[in-house]
Amino acid sequence: MTEKLRAIMALDPDRIELDFEGRDYSWRQIADAVRAIEDALGAMGLPEDTRIGVMLRNRPGHVAATVAVLSTDRCLVTLNPALPDDRLFADVEGLGLPAIIADTADLARPGLAEALDRAGSAVIEIGPRLDGVRVMRRDVRTAMQTSPGVAIEMLTSGTTGTPKRVPLSRESFDASFRGFTRYERGRSFDDPPTLSSGCTMIVNPLTHIGGIYGCIAALAAGRKIALLEKFSVEAWVDAVKRNRPAVAPAVPSAVRMLLDADVDPADLSSLRALISGTAPLAPDLVDAFLEKYDIPICTNYGATEFAGAIAGWTIDDFRKHWTEKRGAVGRVHANIAARVVDPATGAALPAGEEGLLELKGEQLGNGLRWLRTTDRAVLDADHFLFIRGRADDAIIRGGFKVHPDDVVRALGAHPAVREAAVVGVADARLGAVPAAAIILKDGAVAPAPDELRAWLKDRLIAYQVPVHFRFVSDFPRTPSMKPSAPGLRALFEEAG
Repeated sequence: MTEKLRAIMALDPDRIELDFEGRDYSWRQIADAVRAIEDALGAMGLPEDTRIGVMLRNRPGHVAATVAVLSTDRCLVTLNPALPDDRLFADVEGLGLPAIIADTADLARPGLAEALDRAGSAVIEIGPRLDGVRVMRRDVRTAMQTSPGVAIEMLTSGTTGTPKRVPLSRESFDASFRGFTRYERGRSFDDPPTLSSGCTMIVNPLTHIGGIYGCIAALAAGRKIALLEKFSVEAWVDAVKRNRPAVAPAVPSAVRMLLDADVDPADLSSLRALISGTAPLAPDLVDAFLEKYDIPICTNYGATEFAGAIAGWTIDDFRKHWTEKRGAVGRVHANIAARVVDPATGAALPAGEEGLLELKGEQLGNGLRWLRTTDRAVLDADHFLFIRGRADDAIIRGGFKVHPDDVVRALGAHPAVREAAVVGVADARLGAVPAAAIILKDGAVAPAPDELRAWLKDRLIAYQVPVHFRFVSDFPRTPSMKPSAPGLRALFEEAG
């Protein structure tokens, strides 16, 4: 990865590499910013493997900062500027990194300068649109910290709880990219560096594995990037029309918004497929998009801990197998071994039986040992993977186990429900009970709670039926647009 990034930058400096807000940026502009950041880090005496914090946003300057850190074999520690001030400042102080890179607007946040000073970090200011690099504080007043062999310390999205950092090695990324590249006809990860045609759209936040993985993969492939700071139907459609990618990303909530907006099919004429990850995608939504636009949605399955995806649909697989494999997250990558085991005994289960998913592969970075996930899964004889939900977010209701994903699927079948999310909330008598937040379809009338419970009892076991319901315009979400379990619990706590 390191060698590819450096070689790609030098191939054709005047070629356009980034589209952001309708403006183009060349490899030369990116490389100039990269060199300025590299020079600043070198002048501070920060060697290879030094942990460098970057407050990542989906902006051109942050792409350059990512390249500058990774292409010099330093370790990129992701910082999320979308966090509230108190949490961001505590993160900065607690990490005590030798240097932190942030853009002009974030460094102007009241209180951040004091937090950086207490942390003892050197500070580099970047222009968000490649408009300059400036050293704000040159001296490093904290202990030198290194993470040998680690490319990125990635902050998880915090969907189910407090975000944590996961170290992802350079070897893991290389193995992951090698597996992913097999999905592209005529390409191999080991090909010499070259500039590619086409365009990769980056919509997921760079603070999320899907965003930064897609960004690095596009850069290493020499493919143009259409970068969106955040998703909106208008911005997404404009980027598709302007750059005409063959494939574009859209998380499940974005797919719903595109359908609701009744986007003109002519605007999407370049697309051969959408790619969707980060959260479960309802098969009915895939069918609706396919029927309206004849565009497959190729889901994938991965996690921060996996250094990217380990399974996914190809366009060819989708066209051949979607009807019979409907609801799968795709086929397990060729460089990954997968099995499903009994949660109690650990014994491998036959194809088609549900249990806990275990994985093995170089990109997992654990010495090729089996890694047990917390996902309930089915793996069929053709290596298509079906994810049934998480085992670790089960709600224990008076001794009965309720899996939120089972309840979400049932709610999603109600004619008035556009999207649902389910969490456990405390209950004095039963310990915990399921609570459902619901987004209604446009023009739909909210069903009375008793009517909804009666409807669900025909589809669920009685103890699975939620005790509490809230109808909302949207959920609290993580930066990757997943429903946030802590945020949802807070909604129900506020309601009493």
